Amino acid sequence: MSEHRRKAPQPQGGGRAAARRAAQQPAGRRSDSSRRATPPSPSAAHGEEPTYGSRAEARRAAQRGGGRRRGGDDSSSHEGRGRGRVDSGKKRFIDYPRAGKYGFRRWVPSWKLVSGLCLGFLGLMMGVAGVAYALVVPPKVNDLAKAQNNVYYWADDTQMVATGGSVNRQSIEYAQIPPAMRNAVISAENKSFQTDRGIDPMGIARAFYNMARGGETQGGSTITQQYVKNSMLTQDQTLSRKFKELFITLKVGETVGKKEVMEGYLNVSYYGRGASGLQAAARAYYNKDATDLNPSECAFLATLLKGASYYDPAGAPEVDPVKASRKENTRRAKLRWGWILDEEVKDGKLSAAERAKYTEFPMPIEPRKDAKLGGQTGYLVDLATKYFLAHNDRNVTEKELAQGGYEIHTTFEKKKVDELEKSIKKVYEAKISPKARPDKDTHVQFGGASVDTKTGAIVATYGGQDATQHYTNNADATGAQVGSTFKPFVLAAAMKYGKRNPEGEKVQGESERTPVSPKSIYNGDNKLKINNYDGSVWMNDDNKEWLQTNDGDHSYGDISLRYAMQESANSPYVQLGMDVGTDKVKEAAISAGLRDDDYMAKADVPSFSIGTSSPSAIRMAGSYATFATSGKQREPFSVTEVKHDGAVIYQHKTKTNPAFSSVVADNVTDVLKNVVEHGTGTPAKLAGRDAAGKTGTTDGNKSAWFVGYTPQLSTAVSMFRMDDDEKSKDREFLEMYGTGGEKSIHGASFPAQIWHDYMTEAVKGTKVVAFPKPEPYGETLYGGGAVSPTPTPSPTPTPSESSASPTPSVTPSSPTPTPSETCQPLDWECRNNQNGGAATNGNGTEGNTGGTTDGGTDAGTTDGGTDTGTTEGTTEGTTEGDENERGGIFGGG
Repeated sequence: MSEHRRKAPQPQGGGRAAARRAAQQPAGRRSDSSRRATPPSPSAAHGEEPTYGSRAEARRAAQRGGGRRRGGDDSSSHEGRGRGRVDSGKKRFIDYPRAGKYGFRRWVPSWKLVSGLCLGFLGLMMGVAGVAYALVVPPKVNDLAKAQNNVYYWADDTQMVATGGSVNRQSIEYAQIPPAMRNAVISAENKSFQTDRGIDPMGIARAFYNMARGGETQGGSTITQQYVKNSMLTQDQTLSRKFKELFITLKVGETVGKKEVMEGYLNVSYYGRGASGLQAAARAYYNKDATDLNPSECAFLATLLKGASYYDPAGAPEVDPVKASRKENTRRAKLRWGWILDEEVKDGKLSAAERAKYTEFPMPIEPRKDAKLGGQTGYLVDLATKYFLAHNDRNVTEKELAQGGYEIHTTFEKKKVDELEKSIKKVYEAKISPKARPDKDTHVQFGGASVDTKTGAIVATYGGQDATQHYTNNADATGAQVGSTFKPFVLAAAMKYGKRNPEGEKVQGESERTPVSPKSIYNGDNKLKINNYDGSVWMNDDNKEWLQTNDGDHSYGDISLRYAMQESANSPYVQLGMDVGTDKVKEAAISAGLRDDDYMAKADVPSFSIGTSSPSAIRMAGSYATFATSGKQREPFSVTEVKHDGAVIYQHKTKTNPAFSSVVADNVTDVLKNVVEHGTGTPAKLAGRDAAGKTGTTDGNKSAWFVGYTPQLSTAVSMFRMDDDEKSKDREFLEMYGTGGEKSIHGASFPAQIWHDYMTEAVKGTKVVAFPKPEPYGETLYGGGAVSPTPTPSPTPTPSESSASPTPSVTPSSPTPTPSETCQPLDWECRNNQNGGAATNGNGTEGNTGGTTDGGTDAGTTDGGTDTGTTEGTTEGTTEGDENERGGIFGGG
C-alpha cells in the first residue's frame, strides 16, 4: 500500500548547479542521486547502460566506474558504488599509481608495495655484498709495509739528506710480542677481539654511548678493522674506502687467525717519531727490544695507538702548538696510561698486585736523530717537515710522510747555514768555557734565523750545537724573552694608531687619536711612575703603583722617542705603550708577523711593551723584514715544493699582507738605522751598507738578542742559558752574569757580534741597496710628564715697539742652547749627543744637561761599545727590592 502511495521522485535540475551539488555529496549519495535523476526506462532491455541527464553526469558516472557493470545485478552495483571504488577488471603487477584511489591517496604506495620494494632492495644488496665478499682479497702486509726514503734538497736543488721510510721499520713475530702488550691493546682497543668476527656492533654502540657521556672510550673500530685500514696505507675518509674496509675486514675475520691479525696490527701501526711497528717503537721510546718491555711501558705504547701526535710526551707543535704541547701531551698520556692498566685489571689480564707496582709514569727518552741528521741538518729537516705537514693542501699525515717517497725542496742555502754556524762557533770557542767557569758557562745556548725580506724564505737557521744531542731547535720558539727588540712594534703602533687623547671627542666609542712622530718627547727618568692614557696612575693587581726602571738605574730626562730607542731607555716606551694602548701594540706586532700564541705575553700590563713575549728567532727575523720592505709582511717559509712519485703535490705561493703604510715602516727603519749607527747597536754596523736593528736584554740577564736587517736580509740572533736536561720538568732560564768572562751579557755583546760576522759574509757580493728616505710623519707630542714648550708673552711693548714686534716670543721651559750650538730648541737627541752622549764619565755621572748616559765600567758592561759609552736599557728590576716598585719579573731592555 505504501509503495503505491509513495510520491514519485521529482527530477532534479541538470546543469552546473547539479554537478556542483553532486560533487559536494559523498560517493554513496551521489550514486543515489544519479539513480533518481536518470530512472531507467520501463522499456529498456535488461542489462542496458543507464541514460544520464547531461554530459557532465555521464562523465562523473564514468569516473566512478560507470554505474552498473555488465553482468552485475543491482545489489552488487550498489555495493560497489557504496564503497567508492570498483574493480577495473584488469589487474597490474605493480599497482602504482593506485587504481581506484583519488587525490593524494592515488600516489601513496600500499604497504604491500613498500614491503616488496624493501625486500627486493635487501636481496639486491645481499647479492652485491656476496659478490664483493667473494672477490675481495686481504692485503699482504709485507708488500704494503715497504717504504722509501724521503729526500731533502737545498735551495739550489742539490741533495741535503735522504732519510725516513724503511730506516725505522722492523717486523717481529707473534711470539716476540710481549703478552703484556697484547693484553694492553685488547683492553684499550677491542675487548671482544678473541671472539668477534672482525666487526663488533656492540663495541661501536658502546663507543657512541661512552662518547655521549664524555667518558674515556674504546675506539669503535676493532683491532681487525684497524689492521686492515693500516695495511691499506690510506686514511682517506671516503665512502669507497669505508666500503672496501668493511668487506676486507669481514674476509680477514673469517680467513685469518687472531694471532696473525694481532701480529700484523702491531707491526704496521704507527707510533710516532717515525716508528712503524712495535719493535721500532720500543727502540724509539725506550731504547730496548720489544721483548724487554714491561707492562707499564706496554700500556704507554698502547696509548700511542690512539694518536701519537697527541700522546707523545715530547709534544708535536707542528700539529697543534697548544693542544699538542709537551705539557698537554704528557698530561693526556698519563691519564690514558693509567686507564689502560686499570682496564687490564678489570678484564682479568693484570693482577691488582702487579698493577700496584706501576704508579710512576714510564717517561720515554727524548727523540733521537740518526747520525746523518747531526749538526744543523737535523734541525733543518725538522723545520721543513713541520712546515710541510702544517701547510700542505692534501692533508698528508705524519704517518704517510713516514712511509717515504717524498722529494722536499727547501729554502735553506747551504753557504748561509754554514756561515751562521761558523759565526756562532767562533764566539762559543773563544769566549764560552764550561771547564773554566762551570757555574757561569754551562748550558749556554745560541739560536739564529735569517730570512729573505722580499719573499719570506728562511735561508739559514742555527738550532743548537748538534741535532743528535740537543733536541730543542733554538731557531724555533724556546721561551727566551726578546726584551727591547720589541720596542719597534711600540713605535709602529704609535705611528699607525696614534696616541689616545682623553679630552678629545670619542669616535665610535674610542678616544680621539693623534699620530705620533718619532721626534715626540717623553720622560726618560728612572723609576718613572707609569700612568694610564687618561693620566690616572696605573695600579697592579696588588693595588700598587708601577715604577719603571732603566738599565743601570739611569735617568735621561726628557728625550725624543728616537733617542730613547738609540739608548734603549725603558720608561719612555713603557709610557708610550700605555698612551697608545698595549692592545694596539700587540696588534702591530701581529701585523708585523708575530703570532698570538703561547709565546705572546699578557698584553694588559705596562711591561708588555718592553719584550716580555718570547717568539722564535724565525718569527723575529720575519717581523723585522716587514719594516725592511716598507710595511709589506710575508710569512716565513721553509719549503718551496714537494713531489711524490714524480708528481708535484705542493708548491709555496708567496702572499703579501699590508701590515703598515710605507711612511710608518720607513720611519721605524730610520730610527733603527740610527740605533746601529749611533746607539747600542754599533757593534753590528756593516761597512759600506745600510743596516738597521735593535738590541735586547731581559730581566735578570737571562737572555740577550740582536735583531737587524739590510734591505735584502733580516736576521735574529738569541743567546740564553737553560738547563739542557730536556727531560726535566722544571727547566729554567739561568742568569748570565759573568758568562763568557763578561760582567753581564747584553744584546750589543755576543749576539751583535755574531750578527755582524754572519751578515758580512751573507751579503757579500750582493748589490748595495740603501733604505728609503723617510717622509716626516705624525705630530711631536709630549708624554710621561715631559714638559712641553709654552709661549711666554714679552713685557708690554711701547707703541713704537708694538708696531715693530707684534708677536710674543716663545721661551722653552728647558735651558736654551747657546748661539754656538747647532741644536734646535728641545732637540734633546742633538743636545744629549753634544753634551753627554759622547762625553760620559767613566763613573756614570751625568753630563751638563742631564741627558747623558751611563758609561764606563762602574755603570756595568756597556751595550753600545766604546763609541757611545752607553748602556742599554736592559731590565725593569735587576736590583733587589720590592718587585712592584722596580719592575719585578716583567723584563726590560
